[in-house]
Amino acid sequence: MADLRPPEHQVAGHRASVDNLGPLVDDAGLFYKPLQAGDRGEHELAFYIAFSAHPAVPPRIRDAFFPRFHGTRRIPTAARPGELYPHIVLEDLLAGIAAPCVADIKIGACTWSPLAPEPYVAKCLAKDLETTSALLGFRVSGVRVAGQGGAVWRPERSELKGIDTAGVRGVLRRYVSSCGGDGPDCALAAAVYGGDWGVLAQLRELKAWFEEQTLFHFYSASILLGYDANAVSAPGGGVRVKLVDFAHVDEGEGVIDHNFLGGLCSLIKFIADIVAEASEMASSGH
Repeated sequence: MADLRPPEHQVAGHRASVDNLGPLVDDAGLFYKPLQAGDRGEHELAFYIAFSAHPAVPPRIRDAFFPRFHGTRRIPTAARPGELYPHIVLEDLLAGIAAPCVADIKIGACTWSPLAPEPYVAKCLAKDLETTSALLGFRVSGVRVAGQGGAVWRPERSELKGIDTAGVRGVLRRYVSSCGGDGPDCALAAAVYGGDWGVLAQLRELKAWFEEQTLFHFYSASILLGYDANAVSAPGGGVRVKLVDFAHVDEGEGVIDHNFLGGLCSLIKFIADIVAEASEMASSGH
């Protein structure tokens, strides 16, 4: 396990250190997520076990949009010296990307389960109201854009926490812009967001499933966007759209997950507008 290390391109959540448990990756393309304290860790593990074998989940949806589940493993950590701590072992969603551009977007106007204890509900509700979650149905939790020559744009989480609707639109535009330029030029909007294999097409496929699925309600889950800045113009572009963070998933009980679906539709609208704007700029020669 000598090659275990914190993900270099992590943009949200606790980073592994001597003070904190956090995710680790290895050279084999695996991602190790420490079991969260209390009921959350066991709840997330139970979801992965159930979801990975659920006969009603279409294989295409499971394979295209969710991390592959590889069980659990106890491994050493800097935060807990002398003990082997349990981790959920998943596919490293950014493995093989040389220059990762990553965005972590928490979906849903409500990020707390109705079954959650009152103090946790109050904490989540306050955060939903002070960010764009309650207003837009999603919030950007973290973003990293790599450019040529090693340039990187990575706003602080505190900066993202305070942005409004215009700020969200600006971040989503900057995510597909030349890094290091004077401002968002949306130069990569068509390649990353548009096309048959772009973010927009993948989100719409995911939306079609959420319009039908009544198995689970995904509270406080995120959509992770990723692409390789060095290969975005290649066929397919390596654009990745994945769901992550399942510590607060509830049983759907035959009811559509309107909270997640509403946030997903909102995100799709924002991205579709950026693609249309970039197309108009390209056709006008700007």
